[in-house]
Parts: sequence; structure tokens; C-alpha cells
Amino acid sequence: MRTHLLLSLILATILSTNLNAKNMYDRIQSMEAQMRSLQKEITTLKEANEKVLEAATKVDEEAAAQEVQEDTPENVSSIEDVLAEKEDAEDDASEEENNDEESADNEDEDEFEDETSIADLEESISELNRATGGNHLKFQVDYRFAADNIQYKMADGSTAKNNALLTNRLWLNMGYKATNNLTFKGQFAYYKAFGARTGIASTARMEDFDWIASENPYNDTLRVRQAYFLWQSRTFLGAQIPWTFSIGRRPSTNGHLINFRDDNHASSPLAHGINVEFDGLSSKFTFIPDWGTSIKLCLGRGMSNAQAKFSSTPYATNKATNPAIDLAGLIFVLYDDKQYSFNTMYYFANNLIDANSANPASVTGFDTVGGMHSGTANITIKGIGDEWSDFLDESIFFISGAFSKTVPNNKTNSLGTKGMLGSTDSKVGYSYWIGTQFPSLLTEDGRWGLEYNHGSKYWRAITYGEDTLAGSKIAARGDAYEAYFTEYLVEDILSMQLRYTYIDYKYSGSNGFFGNTTGTPMTMAEAKAAGYGSQIANKAQDIRFYIRYRF
Repeated sequence: MRTHLLLSLILATILSTNLNAKNMYDRIQSMEAQMRSLQKEITTLKEANEKVLEAATKVDEEAAAQEVQEDTPENVSSIEDVLAEKEDAEDDASEEENNDEESADNEDEDEFEDETSIADLEESISELNRATGGNHLKFQVDYRFAADNIQYKMADGSTAKNNALLTNRLWLNMGYKATNNLTFKGQFAYYKAFGARTGIASTARMEDFDWIASENPYNDTLRVRQAYFLWQSRTFLGAQIPWTFSIGRRPSTNGHLINFRDDNHASSPLAHGINVEFDGLSSKFTFIPDWGTSIKLCLGRGMSNAQAKFSSTPYATNKATNPAIDLAGLIFVLYDDKQYSFNTMYYFANNLIDANSANPASVTGFDTVGGMHSGTANITIKGIGDEWSDFLDESIFFISGAFSKTVPNNKTNSLGTKGMLGSTDSKVGYSYWIGTQFPSLLTEDGRWGLEYNHGSKYWRAITYGEDTLAGSKIAARGDAYEAYFTEYLVEDILSMQLRYTYIDYKYSGSNGFFGNTTGTPMTMAEAKAAGYGSQIANKAQDIRFYIRYRF
């Protein structure tokens, strides 16, 4: 401050110099005189300032000496020692205070700063990769060989079986993280029964339906099972609300709970209500990160309606065919701390269909029969108790309940009937599902599991993509029992599983569609009396063994 003041005085003095001097020599002489005068004034001010500082220091030393006499122990012999100890104590207190503040900050933050630092580092690496030609997709291989022994007992007492259905399943997973916020993910799928490409036509004309195109084994076609981009951000419209947005062919199979026995990471849907391939979009908002509280909006299209390319009005809506099937749903996670979770899901599907023939060999199209509400909720415990034992710490228990409610459009179908599931009235079905998974009794990394589920007369689930070749156990109108164990042979790369699934159907139509043709529930006696005894399964079982390679 003083330096700026002196410079200002000098500048003012120079500017106020008599500019009317007779010549330049006079001007210079006058300026030098003014400068000498200012230098004397500066020297005087410095001397006075030093005296003031000296007096203040003396007062401080006398006060410190007084503290030594009154408060310090006898072994402290000088003011310098006291001042040194005071300075060390102040430094220690300051350091402790800083540590406390940092600790408090870490407790208050939800790891956002750490994630941001990691994200910044990842962004730098990504930029370097792009600059050096390293911007390529990352691929992962998931190959599975499986052998299924499938047995059926029909309503009329006859049997059907396949002692050894051998299959190859290949998933090629791909992904690329372009920025910290933007990721692409995709998956090619190949699922083929041994020797299936023989030119012999299958009698099941619905096996390549879009919902299950990559979930059923038949030929060697490589299909796109997933393809979507994912946007992630820690803020939404300036608020600290983590959110995501995604659109494309979404991962909607192998959802929560069914993923335990399938030994997969769970996709977002709750598998008690839906387990099919879908095209659509989703957006998730996390409101209480500490609780894991979030809500996710899902929109999907399960069947499209459009004119052919070379029609007079290409891609316009085709009024002669079924309207598009659309689905809208919400997944609400009330609480999830990675040990305890409570998840719910609701959706409404419109323009649902039924086959226009009960005989799969004669199906030539579909009838639109109405819509359906569906809801499910589950509680999952990953680690029973609080360190009661190593066995319970690694055990999982879940319970889930679900309902379905039909909304018939009551239009006459191609077979001359109306309604959904055999009724023109709205019908409610329900289902419950319990299961547990626990550490292997043989190896360190293996897992064993037991599950049971029950479905009522009018229960309907959209679970056609479930990985059970004998039919979706979750869709069963009756009782289903399952036991399995999964063991790892080579680290987490090569694994094997043995699984047994048994389904006791109380009503027909468990694996049908939504109308009267394939979805009407009948008891086994009613089915036999109606002439369907050889077409309706009463009991089914599937014993599966697989070896799986993932890398």
C-alpha cells in the first residue's frame, strides 16, 4: 500500500512540475530537486516505521516473558523456547483441524469427487486413445454348450420327450465409452441346436417372434440381441440428481431374481413380470443415493405396424394388420444398499395378441385382443444377518409377488370369439416366488440354489425369453420347483452348471398368448374332454448340464 502511495506522489509531483520553465534544463533541475525532497521524506517515514515495529516487538516479548513466569514449567528457560512450543502447538492444532474438516467432507460427499477424478482420468485416457488410433470397440466372448433332457406328461397321460437336446449359444458383447457420459453397448447372439441347419422346416412358426428371436435355439443366424447408447450424468438441470438415458434394443431379458440361477448380471426389469427382448428407451433418476432410491421410466415397442417398402404408401400404418404393441412402465427402487433391497415394477402393455390358430403348425397371423396391467414387488437379502457366519454372509434370500389384470377389447377375432384368457371380463391373476442361493459345499466359488414359484388360474407374465427350454417356469399356472448348482472350473472363465426344473401345471395356457385361442385356462380334465389332451402339458421337467466360457 505504501509503495503504491509513494509512486502516486511521485507521479503527481512530476505532473505538477512547472511546465512553464524557460528550458528543458530548468525542468530537469526542478524535477531533481523534487525527487531529492521526496527521498528524504521516504527515509524519514521508513525510520519512523522501524521504530514503531521495534516498540511493538518489545511489547510482545515482554508479554511472552510474563507468560513464561506465570504459566510455563521450570524446564522452559527462554522466550524463544516458549514461542517455538506455541508455534508447534498451533501447527499441530491447525493440521488436526484440517484433517477433521477433510474427514467431515468425505463423510458428507457421496463419492462424487472421487468418481469425478476417476472420470477425468478416464476422459484423458480416452482422448489419448482416440489421438493414437486406439478408438476401437471392446469385445467379450460368452460361449455356452448345454445338454437338456426334457420330459413331458400330457393331460391325456401320453408322454413327449427329448433325451438330449444339444445346443450352442454364443454372445459377442461389445462396448465403447466415447466420453465420461456417453457409452455404446451391443451384443450379437447365436443360439443353435446341434444339426439344426438341415433344411427341414420347423413346425413352430412363432419361434422367431421378435420377443424371443435370440432366446430359442434353432438355426445358425447371428442376430443383434442388444444395441443401444447410454448417457449418464451426475446432475439433472443443475440439481445433484444422478440420471441416465438410453435408447435402442435394450437389455430386457435375464432381469432381477432370474439372474441368480442364470449366473448373469441382472438387467433392469424384474423378471417376475417381464423377460423378453424389446426395442425402446429408458431413463433413470436417483433421488436418494445413500438409500439407492430411484425411479426408471421404460417405454418399448414389441411389434411394429407399417406398410411394406414397395407398397403405394411405404411405411404408413397398415390398417389391415395388427396395430403396434406398445408398453410403458416404471421401475421404482425404494431401497437398495447392496445387501437389502426393495424393488417394484409396474407396466401397461397395449394391443396384445393371440395366435389365430391353437395349432402352431397352422398359425398364419395374430389377432389383437386387448391390454394388460402388471405389477411386481420383491425383497432381496444378499448376506443374511450381520456377520453371523461366513456361510450366511454369502447366502441370498428373496421373495417376490406379482399380479396381472387383463383389459379385453372384446372385438370378435378371426375364430369368432371375444375376450382375453377365455373371458370377456377383466381377469386378475397372481403369482409368488421365493428362492435362496448359498455357497457351494464343494468349492470356494461355487453357488447352489433352490427356488419355488406358484401362479394362479389367470396369471399371465410376459416371460417368453426365460432360459428354460421346457417352458417359462415363472409363467406357470401351477407350481414350479427348481434346484441347481454352479461351479467354477478355471477361475471366473470356465464354469459348469447342473440344473433341475420341474413344473406341475394346474391349468393350461401357461405358455400361450393373451387371448382365448392359446391363453384360456383349462384344468387337465377339461382339456382332455375338449380334445386337447395330447396337446396340453400336465407336467414338465428339464435337466440341464452346461459348460460356459466367458472372457
